[in-house]
Amino acid sequence: MRLGLLGTGNVARALAHGWSAAGHDVLLGSRHPKERTDLGLPVGSLNETAAHAELLVNATPGNVSVGLLHSIGAPALAGIPLIDVGVGLSDDFTELSHPNSSLGEQIQEAFPLTPVVKTLCTMDSTVMIAPDGLDGPSTVFLSGNDAEAKRTTSRLLTDLGWPSSSQLDMGDITTARGQEHFALLFMGIASGLGAHTFNINVVTRRSA
Repeated sequence: MRLGLLGTGNVARALAHGWSAAGHDVLLGSRHPKERTDLGLPVGSLNETAAHAELLVNATPGNVSVGLLHSIGAPALAGIPLIDVGVGLSDDFTELSHPNSSLGEQIQEAFPLTPVVKTLCTMDSTVMIAPDGLDGPSTVFLSGNDAEAKRTTSRLLTDLGWPSSSQLDMGDITTARGQEHFALLFMGIASGLGAHTFNINVVTRRSA
């Protein structure tokens, strides 16, 4: 599958390597592609990446994501599923940019013809592509309005090592705020552990 990843940071690069290893055709999108030729991955402009993609991934800082997508333009994004892994945080990482909503919802509202699926924003980039490196199973969440986009996202998560048993569909795009608001708890856990390489597992009551 042709995947376009908007962003060239740790998350975008990790996901690009993970999906490339699974056989997908990946292209990273940058506002300054000529300055990002040292990544060991193909890099194009934002518009080139959108044109390349059968599916896009937003891995840009959440407080600039909507504006960046507007620079590409709604017509270029129409009909292309978009996986959003961004979280908007203040400069000191103590507050959310969307305290009463979520970035996923904001993107879906701004681009109604682009089916948005929120996932992978509750963990570090190393866990995103290597869940089997943890000491036991853990959970990855999906939020979105479009069933087919969720199915495609689920298959791509499987390609990263997330079995269906670890995937939890929480519902429509409004549930993305639960995923994003976990960022504050994530930072608290990381501080307590002294490490970022961890995840959570949803454990249900044992059957009688």
